[in-house]
Amino acid sequence: MLIAFNKPMNVLSQFTDEGQWPGLKRWIDLPGVYAAGRLDRDSEGLLLLTDDGRLQARIADPKHKMAKTYLVQVEGVPDAAALEALRRGVGLKDGVTLPAEVAQVDAPETLWPREPPVRVRKTVPDAWLRLTIREGRNRQVRRMVAAVGLPCLRLIRWRVGPWALDGLPPGEWRHERV
Repeated sequence: MLIAFNKPMNVLSQFTDEGQWPGLKRWIDLPGVYAAGRLDRDSEGLLLLTDDGRLQARIADPKHKMAKTYLVQVEGVPDAAALEALRRGVGLKDGVTLPAEVAQVDAPETLWPREPPVRVRKTVPDAWLRLTIREGRNRQVRRMVAAVGLPCLRLIRWRVGPWALDGLPPGEWRHERV
């Protein structure tokens, strides 16, 4: 079994609540499924869950280098040098990242409002990027865009391998084909 869940902001990628942060059990009541990978509390979007250990490893284990695509709202407007740096790989404290696929995109028209809303600064523009990586270091996308001078305002995982959100509302889940 494979479940696609659109994880809302401020929800943990585990079933148990922790302090003020709710876990997945408030949305998913299916015995024996576990998250295939993680999505940080302050990130939104696609979280895959499965009851199949081999599938979980194929999705989550970095050695498989499964592509993960994110929509990233950043503070500032990227220039060609920032985008090229992301495409080459960015030096972080834990080493240089693998090259990313990246493009500046229009603000997504079908995107749901975030709770709490992203802070808007009238004097600082923002932009959206579509960024695909093939590794999964801790807070990697946030650190990558910050390293090229574009602090992350909002991070939404849109796709993992062949699976995508495709109209799945926040807090909802559906069965997926394996």
